[in-house]
Amino acid sequence: MNNKKIRVAIIGLGRLGAIHAKNVAEQNNDFDLIAVCAAEEQLKWAKTQLGISATYTDYRKMIDEEQLDAVFIVGPTALHPEMTIYALNAGLHVFCEKPLGVDLQSVNEMVQTIHSHPKQIFQSGFMRRFDSSYLYAKKMVENGEIGKIIYIRGYGIDPLSGIESFTKFATASDSGGIFLDMNIHDIDLVRWFTGHEPVRTWALANNIAAPELEKINEYETGVAQLEMDDGVIATLVGGRHAAHGYQVELEIMGSNGWIRIGEHPEKNLVTLFTNKGVVRPVVQDFVERFSQAFIDEIKAFAANIKNKTQPEATVEDGLKALKIAKACQKSVDTNQIVDIKL
Repeated sequence: MNNKKIRVAIIGLGRLGAIHAKNVAEQNNDFDLIAVCAAEEQLKWAKTQLGISATYTDYRKMIDEEQLDAVFIVGPTALHPEMTIYALNAGLHVFCEKPLGVDLQSVNEMVQTIHSHPKQIFQSGFMRRFDSSYLYAKKMVENGEIGKIIYIRGYGIDPLSGIESFTKFATASDSGGIFLDMNIHDIDLVRWFTGHEPVRTWALANNIAAPELEKINEYETGVAQLEMDDGVIATLVGGRHAAHGYQVELEIMGSNGWIRIGEHPEKNLVTLFTNKGVVRPVVQDFVERFSQAFIDEIKAFAANIKNKTQPEATVEDGLKALKIAKACQKSVDTNQIVDIKL
């Protein structure tokens, strides 16, 4: 395996799937992308833009017929468990986008299957752990440069321009709710930075900025307060109404200082001076903000396969993030404080 390319396939060519496909095909010499599975209209893009001739609309058929070492799963969230289970049972390494799934029973079966294949690599798409800014902040926290963590606040707010696309998606599929859909990364980062677990949550949500979402039982803005087992307080803010672009931010308040990551989602170091005032261009979506992190996480996946090492972020991290998100959603639905049982 160390001296040859890893033969991979991708399931799902939506916006994120297309990013992974291009990165695998063009940004990583360890992989050989030999097949893709997606909707018929998306397969045309794979043929013309990536030169992939082996295309499928049935992921099982693709896995059965192609000689693969690994698979990237970027299909609908609800199908992640069954796709992962099938791939692992076929002897493949698996990179699965987050969240692990929507239904806890299916995810638990997925987790059991992962544990029953200890020699196969399973990696979840928590790409923010590979972002240089978060890695730099993590070292600062570990070195004690801001003292003991007191409070953490995580923002995950999509651009207002994406509300129509989300409405279409959520009408056809189960998003899992505002916290699972928007704050799964923030939940993972809270656990990653603190090294502790939340024990209780109280959450609220509304549709003031997008009342049309009520018809599909979705929320536009959600805020959750988490109580950690060491007394640290964390706040999650998820939304879909950032008029300026893509706002993803993490604030860590310590006893001796603060850290803010992404307070201003700046596109570059350019400042524009015009009759409209002084303007700093900002990033417009997650693709732009985390472009390098997406590349680095698949490099890590290749390295894990070749070195036979499991990733730092385990399937348990994904399972706990899912349970926490569901507890936040339950708090909104019941209007009560919810104990978190991990």
